[in-house]
Amino acid sequence: MTTPRPVRLLVCGNTERGDDGAARVAVTGLLPGLPARLLADLDVRPCESLQLEDLLELPADCACVIVDAALGVIPGMVVTIALTDVPARDARTGPVARSSHVLPIGQIVAMAEVMRGRRIDGYLVAIGGDTFGFGPGLGQHVRAGLPAFEAAIEAALIDAATAPALAGIEG
Repeated sequence: MTTPRPVRLLVCGNTERGDDGAARVAVTGLLPGLPARLLADLDVRPCESLQLEDLLELPADCACVIVDAALGVIPGMVVTIALTDVPARDARTGPVARSSHVLPIGQIVAMAEVMRGRRIDGYLVAIGGDTFGFGPGLGQHVRAGLPAFEAAIEAALIDAATAPALAGIEG
């Protein structure tokens, strides 16, 4: 078995904005059960909203998994999309999984890839939310979807840690 490569886990959301806190709740429940080999090279970074700098700061050999609650996904449903597919998917069909933040994740990923001169390897794992107003607590659909969300995050982390690194952007 090969040694896992580093993975940065960007945990988006705000626990004081309803379903927007889903990623933080899921990761808090998931981390204690992750294999020690994966935890050794896992860099967990909370971010209220994904910023371009979060991706520009990634080391060249590091994969990235972004977790968030999303608009445009059935509440409680979990989607996993390779980061390399997110910009083209957004451009082709509009954002299917869109964060509740200002810029769609696909636009941030595309800008970061151009500025870095290389693709960003990893995944966006999102759970559909329907309540993003002020106040703590997750809605019933998101609470019911948390086990699937945690399982999808773990699968994405394992895959990101064991997949070979991507090459630079062609152009």
